[in-house]
Amino acid sequence: MRIGVHPNNLHLRLARLWPGSFADLEPEFVSYGEGRDTASLLESGRIHFGGTGSTPPIEADAKGLDVRYIAASAPRPANGAIFARADSDIRTIADLAGNRISLVDGSFHTYLLARSLEGEGLGLADVTRIESGNLDSLRELLEGRVDAWVAMSPRLEKVADRQDLRLIVRCGSTIPNRSLFWTLERHGLSAETINAIVIELDRIGREVTANIRKAAELLAAEEGSEGDADSWERVLRSRDFSVVPADEAIVDEQQEEADTLYRHGHFSNPVALKRPALTA
Repeated sequence: MRIGVHPNNLHLRLARLWPGSFADLEPEFVSYGEGRDTASLLESGRIHFGGTGSTPPIEADAKGLDVRYIAASAPRPANGAIFARADSDIRTIADLAGNRISLVDGSFHTYLLARSLEGEGLGLADVTRIESGNLDSLRELLEGRVDAWVAMSPRLEKVADRQDLRLIVRCGSTIPNRSLFWTLERHGLSAETINAIVIELDRIGREVTANIRKAAELLAAEEGSEGDADSWERVLRSRDFSVVPADEAIVDEQQEEADTLYRHGHFSNPVALKRPALTA
């Protein structure tokens, strides 16, 4: 079983480090740069399943790749937020109109921005989306090249208390912001295999929760780690690592997101998610 791992999915990132994880599936953990690459890796067969925010699987279905949902995390209310500079005139979501927003476009950032704007009678067309890519988004914001920034963990926790930033909105008041674990129908994963993946994701999540310090030390010891054990511990304690099978309610959430992004012009055509592909 080839399991995709990118830096922003902490559940699978920890699974790669956790002793004995997915042992019954003879795992090969395949590292890659970011969640938006998951669909292409699934399409090419380099991985059999991966974990991302809510938007990449919808993007994959919009391209006709026939997504099959496996499992979902608990909501992650603390994992994303929109910031502006404290000395700017942007104090509310409505103030974002006409401004430049740095984000990872095509990730949950896009949905957070769309839903936030929609609540004020605005849309994605009312702002200029600036792809953050490999840029230092915090520096871009502080130096005035963008006017607001959609931030996510683990960097979010490092900037949340800065006096030169103003928090405009957090995910928890706007979108569920779950991790979704998913594959493509073409990989033909059996119901038994899907169930085994769900059980193992849940087991790892419960063990991580029971030993946060161990998990933090494993992440801190990784080459190129974004923080020390203490900072990782703060990140991990803010997150619920429980996992549930993908059911009708999860697909309903995903469909609501797909419909929202279509209303905002992010998709040129409606995206209808397939319900028969749910796990048993």
